[in-house]
Amino acid sequence: MKLKDFLKNYDKLIILGIGNELRGDDALGPYIINLIENELEISFSVDDIDNFTTKNNIILIDGGSAPENFTGLIKKEKPSHLLIIDAALMDSNPGTIKCINENEIANINASTHSMSLSYLIRYLKNDFDFELLFIGIEPFSMNLGEELSPVIVKKANSIKEIIIPYLN
Repeated sequence: MKLKDFLKNYDKLIILGIGNELRGDDALGPYIINLIENELEISFSVDDIDNFTTKNNIILIDGGSAPENFTGLIKKEKPSHLLIIDAALMDSNPGTIKCINENEIANINASTHSMSLSYLIRYLKNDFDFELLFIGIEPFSMNLGEELSPVIVKKANSIKEIIIPYLN
């Protein structure tokens, strides 16, 4: 499924960015969440929960390296669509972007978080049904202490530019 097709006709959309901000390109999920927040001009109030912002029927979650910590929130919100963005080791060139559906996700080695994405999705699907799309981006480097590489920053901005028109 293509990203543009996935983003059409959602009732409630959760975008979950996953990654460790201390490990180079693994930080791309949270980086994209931050880009979208800035573009939508979402501001936090004192009552906001850390790593969670919402606007209309769109919820943005910076899942960091432990997306399983947000399963309660996701179950409570019961989105019609869940978009997950993460660095993924796919034996491709750095910066390669792949949209992966639910049936293919078990074949992807996604970044450095502890829980497998296929298990996380099965856990969520036990309570409610939703459309799922995973955007995987092949990292250049996920070494500790590095910044996002220029190729990944460019791809992250491209993804943001595709997503933003569907969020207003």
